[in-house]
Amino acid sequence: MNRINREKFKGIFVAMYSCYDQNGEVSYERVKKLARYYADSGVKGLYVGGSSGEGMLQTNEERKLVLGAVMEEVGKELTIIAHVGSPSTKHSVELAKHAELAGADAISAVPAIYYRLSPASVKQHWQSMIDSTDLPFIIYHIPQTTGFHLSPELLKEMAAQEKVIGVKISSESTYELQQFKAIGGEDFLVFNGPDEQYIAGRMIGADGGIGGTYGVMPELFLKIEQCFQEGNIEEARHWQYKVNDIISELLSYPSLYGACKAILKLRQIDCGEPRLPLLPIRKSDEASIERLNQKILDYISEAKSVRVR
Repeated sequence: MNRINREKFKGIFVAMYSCYDQNGEVSYERVKKLARYYADSGVKGLYVGGSSGEGMLQTNEERKLVLGAVMEEVGKELTIIAHVGSPSTKHSVELAKHAELAGADAISAVPAIYYRLSPASVKQHWQSMIDSTDLPFIIYHIPQTTGFHLSPELLKEMAAQEKVIGVKISSESTYELQQFKAIGGEDFLVFNGPDEQYIAGRMIGADGGIGGTYGVMPELFLKIEQCFQEGNIEEARHWQYKVNDIISELLSYPSLYGACKAILKLRQIDCGEPRLPLLPIRKSDEASIERLNQKILDYISEAKSVRVR
């Protein structure tokens, strides 16, 4: 395995949404259009097939179709991390092998869901994917949905492997993020998961972030990152507050992804509706979604033109 360029994995990664047609089937062309939208925004890369991408609600063939469309459109421009986690180890390995053939830069996976698994079971699940390709592997730690909490002991064991280059931390503790970074070491990548604390994660050791709400406001997360890189923490905090204002409103709708897709549709990027049991917005929500979209666009315009002192 060639030496891994970790720099390509640092920065803002959009957790890409699913894209369906009017019949609820994966739309190859809509996936490509959304991927192009993000590439043009200036983000570092895309995280494909994760929670925001509804990967767990899709068949393996659908997930392969989505990744194929992303790679065709922006695979030569962006760093692409393919989430290949599935309840079945067999299906996860199948997706991992496909990701390598498709040209993804790395694979990532949650623990197997539904069953309450021991650390030994989760280790074997991940190890099967790791051993099936030559791609670097990124652990996806999201205990609030999987029911599995990654222990420092298991993380240390996994991080000792050359292919295991990092962990996406979607738990809400920045202390845990800092501890995971300390366990993995300076070169071990840590991705901030909770969008509402991006700047907190960066300040305590994260190398970048992977987030779902980035998808309707990538420019604002890029602004926070720019401010952080420049050492202007007060300004970074200002934009984090703006982002959190938006997130609070997004979470007031029947589903976060339904709201985000409705916003993108107003920008002429139709991703379809989320797949049930995830809910779309209600007819009664349309006016407030329009106002929220305008608020985001106003914040983006401000971010591009005004520096806070």
